[in-house]
Amino acid sequence: MEYMSTIENGIDDLKPSLFELLSEQQLASLIPPSLRYLLAVATHRRPRYLLRILNSFDEIYALLMLLVERHFLTTHGGGFTKNFYGLKRERVLRIKGGEIPRAQLGAAGIVRETLRLRKGDVWKNLAVMVGMPYLKRKLDESYDIHAPQATLLGPSYNRDALPAGASIKQRLIYYYKWFLRNIYPNVNAAYYFSLLAFNLAYLFDNSKYHSPFLWLVSTRMRRMGEADHRAIALASQSASQGAAPRARPGQGNSILNPRTFGTTVYPRLLSSLRVVLPASIFALKFLEWWHASDFARQLSRKAAEGLELPPPIVSGLSSLGTNNKAKASPKAEKSSSSKEAAKEPKHKPPIDSKTFLPILTVPATTPSTSHLCPICLNPIETATAVQTGIVYCYTCIYKWVDGSHDRQLAFMEGGGGEEAWAEEEGSRVGGWESGKGRCAVTGRRVLGGTDGLRRIMV
Repeated sequence: MEYMSTIENGIDDLKPSLFELLSEQQLASLIPPSLRYLLAVATHRRPRYLLRILNSFDEIYALLMLLVERHFLTTHGGGFTKNFYGLKRERVLRIKGGEIPRAQLGAAGIVRETLRLRKGDVWKNLAVMVGMPYLKRKLDESYDIHAPQATLLGPSYNRDALPAGASIKQRLIYYYKWFLRNIYPNVNAAYYFSLLAFNLAYLFDNSKYHSPFLWLVSTRMRRMGEADHRAIALASQSASQGAAPRARPGQGNSILNPRTFGTTVYPRLLSSLRVVLPASIFALKFLEWWHASDFARQLSRKAAEGLELPPPIVSGLSSLGTNNKAKASPKAEKSSSSKEAAKEPKHKPPIDSKTFLPILTVPATTPSTSHLCPICLNPIETATAVQTGIVYCYTCIYKWVDGSHDRQLAFMEGGGGEEAWAEEEGSRVGGWESGKGRCAVTGRRVLGGTDGLRRIMV
């Protein structure tokens, strides 16, 4: 199937099949979205420096591909992605039939030098390889922006009507939008129809071109032969063994030197893309499969099955009085248990994970008292919810999160109050947290502070 055209013809072994060309086009179409995705991820971390680059991605990518494709066309005779499939571009001879099979077999090197792309052919192919895709992307993007407006609103849509006494810029914009809505759909359909026609003609060996644009620039796709590989290997060997350019008096051979960069660093940098970009595409596809499949979750689940995590230990709280209890007699334990049960609070206070201090909270309401505010114990006024889902009075929870509620101030000053945490004692500053910035019942932090409060419409 890969060499169907060769089997049918039996003579032209250097003509690639349509399936090779379509695979190459698919590989080329993966590069822009991969680079855009990597740039978008980096922009989230450094938006100040990368946002402008992301907004102008199409222009920057077209400029970079112009440099890369020009390098590969002049050194390898083919585009960047075509080099991975062993394909090249060559001129078509203006002779009857356009083929010289005997010369191809007897003098492959001379034929290669005759059919290789000249300087004008390189720029024509760059216009097809870089200019046409860029123009197509911009037209499609503009069509998606302007065309749906007129389609949804119908004939009554006259938002972009040409005003009286319009300037040249307004006229150009008006006619450009008119072209997108009325002419471009037909042009786009003709574009894809011509591609289909040329592909079918190439598949059945009725044409030397698989694209109408290659027919316009008189260039066709070919497989690399032995003479091509020999010439590329010889050029690479001579470039690697050649001496570095001699520096002028008073001038060093630093890589920052434009002369050294243009003759040594620039070609090697572009040649390294043959390894870097395919590896990047493979890594992105692997990560996409890894996150989409269930294999990663099963592997992490199996790795965590054998782990036994110890219970958390809060220093200074769990070990209080353990030595005294061990020395006490059983009778003393029974007598003191009733006293401790009377002094024990109704619910244990939560502990801060950083300071290991207990946090002041209030008891949660029961189903029978759900209409009361947990802080003031009165019917709720101006119901306000926090991120934990508990509802309070707006004034109560605002002051509690702000740290200025009367119950907080009285408790931190040493009063026992209604919390039943401890008896009346001295100041608790440094030994307790007042609950500032937290939910009054759960003790969890409220994101955004007082700005994180949400009123409820009843």
